[in-house]
Amino acid sequence: MFPRLAILISLFVSGNVLAEVPENTSAPEDDGWTTLFNGKDLDGWTQKNGTATYEVVDGTVKGTTSEGSPNSFLCTKREYGDFELQFEVKVHNKLNSGVQIRSQTKDKPNGRVNGPQVEIEAGPGQAGLIYGEASGGWMSAPEKHKAKHEHFKNGQWNSYKVIAKGPRIQTWINGEPVEDLVDEEKFKSHPKGFIGLQVHGIGKKQGPFSVQWRNIKIREIGD
Repeated sequence: MFPRLAILISLFVSGNVLAEVPENTSAPEDDGWTTLFNGKDLDGWTQKNGTATYEVVDGTVKGTTSEGSPNSFLCTKREYGDFELQFEVKVHNKLNSGVQIRSQTKDKPNGRVNGPQVEIEAGPGQAGLIYGEASGGWMSAPEKHKAKHEHFKNGQWNSYKVIAKGPRIQTWINGEPVEDLVDEEKFKSHPKGFIGLQVHGIGKKQGPFSVQWRNIKIREIGD
């Protein structure tokens, strides 16, 4: 017999009045992880730049292109410095996308989003490498961004892991290591900033294309 049921029976037999106490159904915190997207609404996020649409569809953040729009970003209201970030993403094969980390805006608060971006694109390609959005182009070494890999599964959900610690950024896609970039000079101007979900701009008479994210969570790293 379950212990809780035995207690209830004992109370009933003894004639005591039962005051039903709800069980604790909340999940304990998991080693410092914070869920950035609750699966229901975009609370904690704000859009910067562009006119792409962001909506919650079947427990995912769905971003859809808008013809003629520049790059759009759905950004966390909080800033993060050193952290481990995990998320899953699925993207249309013809759409380039990315996740901004430690990013900022020029001429705050409504200026151009800039900073390191973890690349999202169909394979074989450069998914998982680091691009400098409005920050001078590729941060990953030329020999890496000129090469192509097939760790990203086209048309499927892909799991990303990103660790940013000081001047070092590491990325994995579906458990496979992609980037391990250490660069004091490139990252000193972006020690912390927001996380941003990018929908890339598209040309005329293209799209609409969509990208979806889910299971977005972050764990801040101390000294």
